[in-house]
Amino acid sequence: MMNGAAINGDRLLANLKRFADIGATPKGGVNRQALTALDREARKLLAEMALRRGFTVFQDEIANLFIRREGRNPDLPPLLIGSHLDSQPSGGKFDGALGTLSAFEVLETLEDQGIETERAVEVVAFTNEEGCRFAPGCMGSMAFSAGEIPASWQDLRAVDGAPFAGELAATLAGLPEAAMRPLGFPLYGYLEVHIEQGRLLESEDLPIGVVTGIQGTRWLDVEMTGQTAHAGTTLLKFRRDPMRAVTQALADLYQRIMPGDDQARFTVGRMSLQPGAVNAIPDNVRLTIDIRHPDTSALDAMEQVIGDMFARHAMALDCEASVTRIFDMPPAAFPSSMVERLAACADRLQLPSRRMLSGAFHDALFMNRIAPSAMIFVPCREGLSHNELEHVEPHHSVAGCELLAAAVRDLVGVSQDMPAH
Repeated sequence: MMNGAAINGDRLLANLKRFADIGATPKGGVNRQALTALDREARKLLAEMALRRGFTVFQDEIANLFIRREGRNPDLPPLLIGSHLDSQPSGGKFDGALGTLSAFEVLETLEDQGIETERAVEVVAFTNEEGCRFAPGCMGSMAFSAGEIPASWQDLRAVDGAPFAGELAATLAGLPEAAMRPLGFPLYGYLEVHIEQGRLLESEDLPIGVVTGIQGTRWLDVEMTGQTAHAGTTLLKFRRDPMRAVTQALADLYQRIMPGDDQARFTVGRMSLQPGAVNAIPDNVRLTIDIRHPDTSALDAMEQVIGDMFARHAMALDCEASVTRIFDMPPAAFPSSMVERLAACADRLQLPSRRMLSGAFHDALFMNRIAPSAMIFVPCREGLSHNELEHVEPHHSVAGCELLAAAVRDLVGVSQDMPAH
C-alpha cells in the first residue's frame, strides 16, 4: 500500500475490462496481435488516459510506448514498470495487459496521493512480446536492450502477409501525440507484473510469486533422412524408415530428459513427413524440439544428448540425421537485491508468496541485461494462458498491483511535499 492507502482496485479492474473489449473474441478472450489496427487502438487509448492525467507520452522507433511521471530530479535514470498490450490470436485478457495496466495504476495512485518521487517513474508497453504475428517475440524489449533494430527485421512479413516495416510505420504514425525518443536509454531498474501461466501458485493457494529468474530456451531443428519405398511390398529388413528412427529416438529422449531432471523441459512442437503419401514409407522427417532449463551447462548437455540419440538411431536404421540449433535464449537470474526487495514488500503487505522460476520468457529477460529487473507473478485459473479462457481472480489482480506499487515506492523514494490532487 502507498501512504497507507491501497491502489484503486476498482479502477484497475475497470481498465482491464476496457482494454479487453479491444479485440474481444466470442469466447471471452482477446485477439489483439502486434502492430494491427486493434493494437494501435489500445496504444491510443493508453496514451489518451496518460495525457488526461498530465503525464508525458513518448514512443521510440520500434513503437515501444512510454508514459512518464516526472520526479524531483529529472536527470536521474527512471524506474521503468510495465509489460505489453499485444495478444495471441486466441489470447486472454490478462497476459501482458495486467502488467501494463497495473503499472499505469501505480502512476495514477502516485498522482492521486500527491506523492513526489526522487526520480521519474515510467510505464512501458513493449511492442510485439508475443511473436505470433511477427517473429521473434519480445521485439520491443530486445531492440531496446540492444539499442538498435536488427536489419533482418525490415524484410519480415506477418503470417497474414503484411510487411513488418509498413505495419511499424503505421503504428508510429497512429500516435502523433507521442514524442519520439531514442531507442534505449539508461534505467534505474525494471519491474513487471505478469500472470504465472502455470498452476503452481494456484495449487499452493498463494497470491504472489516472486520470480527469481527466467529459464533458458533453445529450439532445435531435427531432420532425419531415409529412403521412400512402397508401404505394402517393402520388408522390414529392407526399410530405411526415418520415421521409425525418429520415434525410437524420441521414445528414449522422453524417458531420459524430463524424468531425469525436474527443471528440464523437452517438447516436440512441429513435425512433417515427406513425401506424405498414405501408402509410402517417408524419405524425410523434420521436427522441432524446444528445450528449457535455468542452467546453461544443462542446456548444453541436453542438446548433446539429443544430437547423439538421433545419430545413434539413424545409424542403426541406415538413415542420416542432422540437428541444428535455430534459437538460443540464455537463462536470466534476477539480482538478489531486487528479489529480496519484492519479497520484503510482500511480507509488509501480508501477501503470502513464494520464490519461483519463470518457465516462459518475458520482456524482463531482455531488460535484465541492461538494468536490475524483477517480476511479480499472480495465479491464473488452471494455469491456462494463450487461451481465451485465461482468468485471474480480481483480488489477485489487485494484489499484484499493490505489491508493484509498494516496490515502486520502496525503490524510488517518496515524499509528501506535493499537494494531493
